[in-house]
Amino acid sequence: MRGPVVVGVDSSSSLAAVEAAAREAERLGTGLRLAHALTWSSAHLPPGVPPWDRDGAAARVRLTGPLNEAERAARRIAPGVAVTQDVLIGEPPAVLESQSRTASLTVVGSGPADGVGGRLRPSVAGQLAARSRGPLLVIRGRPGPDGPVVLGDDLSREAAEFAFSEAIRRGTDLVVLHPRTRAARPLSALRKKHPDIVVRERRADSWTGHALVEASGTAQLVVIGARQHRIADTLRVSAARILVDHAHCPVAVIPLRKA
Repeated sequence: MRGPVVVGVDSSSSLAAVEAAAREAERLGTGLRLAHALTWSSAHLPPGVPPWDRDGAAARVRLTGPLNEAERAARRIAPGVAVTQDVLIGEPPAVLESQSRTASLTVVGSGPADGVGGRLRPSVAGQLAARSRGPLLVIRGRPGPDGPVVLGDDLSREAAEFAFSEAIRRGTDLVVLHPRTRAARPLSALRKKHPDIVVRERRADSWTGHALVEASGTAQLVVIGARQHRIADTLRVSAARILVDHAHCPVAVIPLRKA
C-alpha cells in the first residue's frame, strides 16, 4: 500500500505547501497527512497560554487552528483525498524525518534559517535535505510557469526518474546540469522510455548548490539526488541544503537507495 503524502504544518506555515501536498496526494492516489510537530517546551506551556488556563482550551485552539485551516485548504484543492491530522511530540526535523520513512512524499515550506548565540543553523527544510528517508518536496520561490524541470546531475537514477516523471506531468522540457569536470552520463534508457520529452544538457563551471540556485531562476522545479548520512556524498548533501534555502522555485530532494 502506498504511504500518504505528509506535509508539515505550524502556526506560521504558508498554505502553499499544503496546497501542493494536496495536489501531489491526488496525483499519487493516496491520502494526505497534516503533521504538526510539538516540541517538549511548547507541549508543557505554549507561548501565549496563561498558566491559569487549566483546561488547556487556549492550547487546543493554538494547535487545532492551523491544522483545521490547512485541512480546509487541502479539501478545496483535492476534495476526493482523505485527510488526517497528527500532532507529534518532537523537534520538526526529527518528527518529519520519522514520518518520511513511510510517506510517498514529504512536503514542507521554506522557513528561514534560525540560530542560537549568533550561530545560524539550517532551516527545517535544510535539515531535512540531509535527513529525509523518502522524497522531499520543498515549496519556495516563484516557479517559472513555462520553465523546464532542472535535474542537478544524473548520477542518481532515482532523481532522474523523478525528474522525467515531473517533466511529463508538467508538459515541459528537462534540463540536465552537469559539472564541466566530469563527462556526462547518458540517460539513454529513460530517453527511450520517454521519447516525447525534450532533454537538454548544460555544463556548469562547478557542480554546486549555487550553480543549481542560478538555474532555478527560470525553472518550474529543481530535482537533486542525495545519499543521506554518507561522508562520500557530502558535496551532494551540501548542494541540496543550499538549494532548499535559496532556490527561486520548488526543490525536490530524492534520497538514493543504498547500494
